[in-house]
Amino acid sequence: MHTRTLGQRLRVSAIGLGCMGMSQSYGPNPGDREEMVDVLRSAAELGVTFFDTAEVYGPYGNEELVGEALEPLRGDVVLATKFGWRIEDGRSVGLDSRPEQIRRVADASLRRLRTDVIDLFYQHRVDPDVPIEEVAGTVGELVHEGKVRHFGLSEASATTIRRAHAAFPVTAVQSEYSLWTRDPEADVLPTLGELGIGFVPFSPLGKGFLTGTVDTSTAFAAGDVRATIPRFEAENRAANMALVDHVRVLATDRGVTPGQIALAWLLAQHPWIVPIPGTRRTGRIAENAASTAVGLSADERADLDALAQRVGVHGDRYNAHHLRLVGR
Repeated sequence: MHTRTLGQRLRVSAIGLGCMGMSQSYGPNPGDREEMVDVLRSAAELGVTFFDTAEVYGPYGNEELVGEALEPLRGDVVLATKFGWRIEDGRSVGLDSRPEQIRRVADASLRRLRTDVIDLFYQHRVDPDVPIEEVAGTVGELVHEGKVRHFGLSEASATTIRRAHAAFPVTAVQSEYSLWTRDPEADVLPTLGELGIGFVPFSPLGKGFLTGTVDTSTAFAAGDVRATIPRFEAENRAANMALVDHVRVLATDRGVTPGQIALAWLLAQHPWIVPIPGTRRTGRIAENAASTAVGLSADERADLDALAQRVGVHGDRYNAHHLRLVGR
């Protein structure tokens, strides 16, 4: 596995692992906890060193799973988790990035992750009721206290990123980015390049769509978040298949998978981009890791760069509620 640097000095594997799906959002959760522990440990054996979780995944259960699995490997892995939600009765009921809440979350996450320091602590969503300078300052205090190593933001606007970075250095920004979600390209990516901040695309495989394993006949199980996303409505899926078909042709010509093409394209955008595809299967982790060896020619990159605009992407990437929480 190749490595990359987020910010000035956070060295991680070029492909990370998004752990959310091991606890929620993609249908029934795996019944065998030990199986997921094994998957996480096998990811590390395959060279993945960057693991992404959050207190709200579960809630809490995903951090506990990651902590249990990776405690024996703690010195070899980088743990990223997130704060920013108010959780009541086992569910998120709104945003909360007040300093006292950030501190509570940090202490609780440290216990669940079975570690004495959080490597990368993201604000999960920008809280309009708390100045970002106050958020950055609080995380900065946690850094000085040795509880956190690096500060991150998730789904923030370029303006907010600049304000936060001026108050305390931002190491990484996390947002959705893929061949069919190009929102960060206009303002966020240029800002990160200017400021020397790393970028961590989540859902880099389009929540499975870009792998070619989802089509118009796919029936989403109860609890699968894709059933609530306009982009995955049957009519939109049918229209969006043109994009996947194009990627599939290139993948076949290259002797790789569509998912590997999608990840290779992301890796080729900037050397400070580290995608975190999620999966519950060791085989997929190995496939994703191998994308670091898929080199794209200048012509292939140019073709893929223009693909979404040329083919068109149908449907929003979030429902109306969640769209209101991004780009602040």
